[in-house]
Amino acid sequence: MIIKYLCIILAFLQMATFSVFTNKRTQTIGVNKYETHQTFETFGTSSCWWSQTIADEETAREIARLLYDDETGLGLDIYRYNIGGGEADNPDCRIWDVNRRTESFYVLNAETREYEYDFTRDANARRMLDMAVEYGAEEVILFCNSPHFSMTASGHASGGLTDYASNLPKENYDDFVDYVLTIADWFVAEGYPVTAISPINEPQWSWGGEWVGQEGCHYTADEAVELLELFAVTMQERKSPYKLSGPESGELSPGYYEYIDKFFASEILNEFCDTYSGHSYWIDNKLDLKTMAGDKFRNEYPDKKLEMSEWCELPMTLDSTTIESGLYMANIIIQDLNLLGAVSWQSWTAVNGDGVLDIVNGELVKYNRYYAYKHFSQFIKEGMTRVTVMDSLEDESKIASTAFRGDGETVMVLVNNAEESKDIRLYGFYDSMDIYRTDSETNCEKIYSDKFERGLTLPSKSISTIVLEEK
Repeated sequence: MIIKYLCIILAFLQMATFSVFTNKRTQTIGVNKYETHQTFETFGTSSCWWSQTIADEETAREIARLLYDDETGLGLDIYRYNIGGGEADNPDCRIWDVNRRTESFYVLNAETREYEYDFTRDANARRMLDMAVEYGAEEVILFCNSPHFSMTASGHASGGLTDYASNLPKENYDDFVDYVLTIADWFVAEGYPVTAISPINEPQWSWGGEWVGQEGCHYTADEAVELLELFAVTMQERKSPYKLSGPESGELSPGYYEYIDKFFASEILNEFCDTYSGHSYWIDNKLDLKTMAGDKFRNEYPDKKLEMSEWCELPMTLDSTTIESGLYMANIIIQDLNLLGAVSWQSWTAVNGDGVLDIVNGELVKYNRYYAYKHFSQFIKEGMTRVTVMDSLEDESKIASTAFRGDGETVMVLVNNAEESKDIRLYGFYDSMDIYRTDSETNCEKIYSDKFERGLTLPSKSISTIVLEEK
């Protein structure tokens, strides 16, 4: 308690010092190192719906390097591997996009007419996983969009035949739990660093009916809790060496708080899970909704962590090759770190039109979002603590910002959203600084590495990561 009050006093003194330090003619930006927030854990991305389509081994290796290598890539930590619902094997498949039809490990034996496991399947996606781990993916999360189609009420992993109907009969809950844990245990036995399973995805959406664009399964909040409780109990009984992640809520706005509240109202889940996983969709740039969600977790569930486990621009309207696309993603990451208080941030997809990479006319290309992501993932590392950024223009500022500290280093990311360049002064006392820049001419390139300088010009529509070494 004494330390807490001391930090409050020091934070107040630093704010007072900042006010004295501020030059009214020039925007001043700095950090209050005594006002601390969440401790950061991981960045990551998902394997859907692209990993199974990468047939060329050389291309797969280059993708893995660009995503997971610490020195030459993004340095991501998490690889989200999709346990598919098997629609590629379903003779009655209704999903029109062939790339969203997954090949399952759970296959029907033509002779016995019983389902059995075949872990030689999904070969392209498994090779992509192997290479991701080789290049530095330290955590593998196994996730499902739907139970296997053979377990569902409709006979499809693309959802029920009517809107908002759970597609998993309760008499099949045990089979689904055993199916997921059997697959997870196989990956663990093979040496993969599986840290969590996530058996439910965006349960509040209707999934199915007339819309069959991908695999998915609706659950009410009560159904989601009941199924996840069964997972938790079974995992405890089996002494599973990985965590339970969920429920991958598709939107973190008040209309869906029921999923949060019932999740933690469960004694089983409250005891078993220290993290809630949600997706940052449909609230892009809605700062009030993100602030409300972040405050809810901070005030009502202070001992729990929020993991932002999926985001892409939805719907995608921006040209992926432009700086506007990168700026958009950078602003969302800052909002989710600052307002939601996310301890982890993971993009929905890595390689396709709304990802950070793509294959265009047979060539692997980096979109502007790739460099935007790099401004965070290569510099904000596990164990760093977010600190408050002080901006003399406050709400009138055109510069979005976040900052993290750890091991004598402060990492500050500044996004100038204005149409014109901005001259700023940096507040604080540091020994040296490195500056990395993305704008219309540069792509996360180091543009400065020398002693600490207060004066800095941020080009129009640019992202700057400043790494400050403390004295």
